[in-house]
Amino acid sequence: MAPQDRLTATLTCAETNGPTPRQADAPADSPLLRVDGLSVCYGPQEVVTEVGFELGRGRSLALIGESGSGKSTIARAVLRLLPAGGRTTGRVAFDGQELLALSERRFRPLRGRAIGFVPQDPGNSLNPVRTIGAQAQEAAALLDGSGKAVRKALILETFAQVGLDNPGRVYDSYPHQLSGGMLQRVLIGLAVLPRPALLVADEPTSALDVTIQKRILDLLSRLQHELHISLLLITHDLAIAAERADSLVVLKDGVVQEAGRTAAVFSSPASAYAKKLHADVPALNPDRFAELRDTGFHRRGADAGETPKIEVNAVTKTFTVDGETMTAVDAVSFTVPAGTTHALVGESGSGKTTTIRLLLGLEEPDTGDISVAGEQVTGRTHESLRAVRRHLQLVYQNPFTSLDPTWKVEQLVREPLDQFRIGTAKERAERVREALASVGLGEHLLSRNPGALSGGQRQRVAIARALVLKPDVIVLDEPTSALDVSVQADIVEVLLSLQTELGLTYVFVSHDLALVRQLAHTVSVMHRGRVVEHGTVSDIFDNPQQRYTVSLLESIPSGVRAL
Repeated sequence: MAPQDRLTATLTCAETNGPTPRQADAPADSPLLRVDGLSVCYGPQEVVTEVGFELGRGRSLALIGESGSGKSTIARAVLRLLPAGGRTTGRVAFDGQELLALSERRFRPLRGRAIGFVPQDPGNSLNPVRTIGAQAQEAAALLDGSGKAVRKALILETFAQVGLDNPGRVYDSYPHQLSGGMLQRVLIGLAVLPRPALLVADEPTSALDVTIQKRILDLLSRLQHELHISLLLITHDLAIAAERADSLVVLKDGVVQEAGRTAAVFSSPASAYAKKLHADVPALNPDRFAELRDTGFHRRGADAGETPKIEVNAVTKTFTVDGETMTAVDAVSFTVPAGTTHALVGESGSGKTTTIRLLLGLEEPDTGDISVAGEQVTGRTHESLRAVRRHLQLVYQNPFTSLDPTWKVEQLVREPLDQFRIGTAKERAERVREALASVGLGEHLLSRNPGALSGGQRQRVAIARALVLKPDVIVLDEPTSALDVSVQADIVEVLLSLQTELGLTYVFVSHDLALVRQLAHTVSVMHRGRVVEHGTVSDIFDNPQQRYTVSLLESIPSGVRAL
C-alpha cells in the first residue's frame, strides 16, 4: 500500500452534503492557490485564525514565523495532512477547485501528482529498511500508464536533475548510506517527479550545513523556474525568505501580522512582530551584540600575558572504518584566551565534532596534546580526568534529547552537584536556584518536567546545568540549531551576558556563520579534518584568504552580503 493511502483525511468544522464539484478551468492569470479565511482548530483551541493569501502560477510565497505561529499547520491544511481531529473552516482553492470540501478519495489523486510536498526531516521521512529506489517507485507509481523499467528511468533522470551525481548508486542505497544533503535532494526529487503544479517545502534546509542549504535552495529555485512550479516555502528565517520568495506572509500565534511583496516587507516591516523577527535574524544584524561580545576582547587585552585557557596543539585522530583508516582530525591547533569565544566552523565531516570530543576527553588523540587552564586533558586516567571536567562543561545541541524527560528541572540542574558531592543539600538547592536565575528562569519552574517547557526554556535549563558547577570553560555544540531565531537571540544574549559577568570561556561549534559572527571573537575554519584558516571574526569574515572559507561565506543568505 502506498503511503498516500494511509494519510489521515482532514475533517471540516462544518458538515457538508458532499464534495464540491470542480470549477471550470481557471484563467491563466488567476492564482494557482487561493486561501480565504482559513481557520484550524483542535478541539476548542483555534491554532490558525482567518488566514488568507494568494500564490500565483510559477511564483513563490514564504510563510514565516516562530514555532507555534501556524505556518506548518497551514501547509498541512492545504495538503489535507492535518492530524486526526484537526478541523478547518474557510476556503482553500487550488487551480479553481475547492479542496476542503473534497472527500479523501477525490483529493488523493491531487496529493503527490498536482501538489508535491518536501518535509522538513529526511531522516524521519524515508523508511530506513527499504532502498531509495523501492521508495521512489511508489512516487513514480503516481504517473499513470508506465511500467517499472520506465519508472526507474524517470527516477534516475530526476535524481540527476536534482544534482545527485551517481543516480544509480543512490537508487540502490539505503537512507543511512547517504548524507543529509543527499537525502534532502532525494525528497525533492520524489516530490517533483510527477511534475506537480505546486510544491510545498516545509523548512527544507533547517538541519543542513550552510553550503548544502544554499545548494538545496538554489535547486528549488531552479526547478521552480524550469518546471514552472509554484513554491510555498515554510521557514522561520526571514533572510532565506527574503532571498527566495516573491511574497511573504508573517504569522504569529496563527494570525497574519503582515503580508505583501518581499521587498516591501523585508525593507520596511510595518508590524511590531515583523520588526522583531527582522532584528532577531543573525544574518541581517551581525553587530547586534557587538558591545557584549567585545567585552571578552577587552578582558583578553588586560590579561595578554596569561596562559591561554585552552591550548590544542597538533592534535590528530584516526579511525578505522570497514578496514580503511580515516583521518578525522589532522594536526589541528588553536588557542583560546580566557573570557573569549572561539568558534569551530565547517561543513559536516570537517572534524568539528571529533575535535570537541578530544577536548572533552571523550576520545584520546593519536598525536598532539590538549590542555585546559594549564592542565593536560590528554593521557589522563578516567578518575583524574573527572577533576578536569568539573571545570569543563558541555551544552548539547538538542535540549529535547539531552534532558531526561522524566526528571524535574531541579533534579536536572542539581545532578552535577550530586555527582561531584558538592555542598550540603541546602547549599545545592541554593546553587540550583542561582544557576536558574543566571539564565533568566524563575523558581516556579523547579518542579516542571522538560515536556512542560518551551524550547528556549529547555535550552536555558541545559545552560544552567552546565553553569551549576561554576566551570571556567563551556563547550557549546550547536546550542541554538533547534531553536527559532527569536529564542536563539535570547539565548545568545544570555551566553554573552554570562561571559561578561563570570569571565567564561566558550568553544562554540556551529554551521551557522551568521550566528558565529554575532557571538565569537576568534574562528577556526575546518575542512576535511584540517584547520584551513584561523583568525579573528573580522579577519575571517571581512578578508578570507582561502577559497573554502569564501565558499562558506558566500552561502550566507544574501541579506548579510548586502549589509
